[in-house]
Amino acid sequence: MTQNTLSALLRYPVKSMAGEALVAGEVRGYGVVGDRAYALVNTETGVVASAKTVKRFGSLLGWQAHYVAEPAAAGATPAVQMTTPEGRTIRSDAPDAEALLAAAFGPGVALCASPPEGVLLEFPAGTVSGDLAALTQAPLGGAALGTFSDLAAIHLVTTSSLRAFEAASPETAGMVARLRPNLILDTGDAEGFVENSWLGRTLHIGADLVLRLTMPTMRCVMTTLAHGPHAASPTFLRTVARHNLVDFAAMAAAAPSPEALGTAAGLLQADIGKLPCAGLYADVLHPGHITVGDTVRLGD
Repeated sequence: MTQNTLSALLRYPVKSMAGEALVAGEVRGYGVVGDRAYALVNTETGVVASAKTVKRFGSLLGWQAHYVAEPAAAGATPAVQMTTPEGRTIRSDAPDAEALLAAAFGPGVALCASPPEGVLLEFPAGTVSGDLAALTQAPLGGAALGTFSDLAAIHLVTTSSLRAFEAASPETAGMVARLRPNLILDTGDAEGFVENSWLGRTLHIGADLVLRLTMPTMRCVMTTLAHGPHAASPTFLRTVARHNLVDFAAMAAAAPSPEALGTAAGLLQADIGKLPCAGLYADVLHPGHITVGDTVRLGD
């Protein structure tokens, strides 16, 4: 890819809830301003509520969240309005918000606007393979400190990858909802999983934003669940594995240098085997304001 465009800009105010599409937005070192700024946290265990914990929190994916005012890079995070699958609305600053969320997800949960110290992400055994296959909990944040993002500041997918999955199986309906990216890049007539070859390179969007493409985005059981109007797709993850199973060790070895892997270097250099992937994670090298339709250029 030499020059293409930003097709969509998305953010998710509350972790694991459906988000909102933006025409334009500010990207700072921790990601899109307002992205995954809120999450439910289990106050007894310190574990963040995620749809990865399917039995208790899988239904979060059916909730919609949007800000009542536009968040800014500095200052307090504005209140968020959450809409349940049944259409009821709950504002985060309402006096009965905590009671309503406890009624939906059980006692001992609180909606937090910043990660408490030591907060953990919980995920099913086998989500990661190789030496880390036994992991079921990990510290949250990675390159997106101060947010509830899992690992990275930015997650992107390309239109060529979306087309490849859609052509592979009718079970891939609702791809964007299932993959939950921040950025969708229009890669024109390119075919297949073109971003797999971009690891370690820079990506320039608009006049100022510069990203470092650090690692493929690993996929888990969360993609198979119902996402809003899109029904559960039990075979979805198998489809991803069949068509884009990534050998992490080989990909890391092919990177120009360990520095090119950015904050993902330690994880990529571990033996985590082959995993189903869709899209890439990225670090922010230089912040910027971006608008849908901006030029996208792949650098060194």
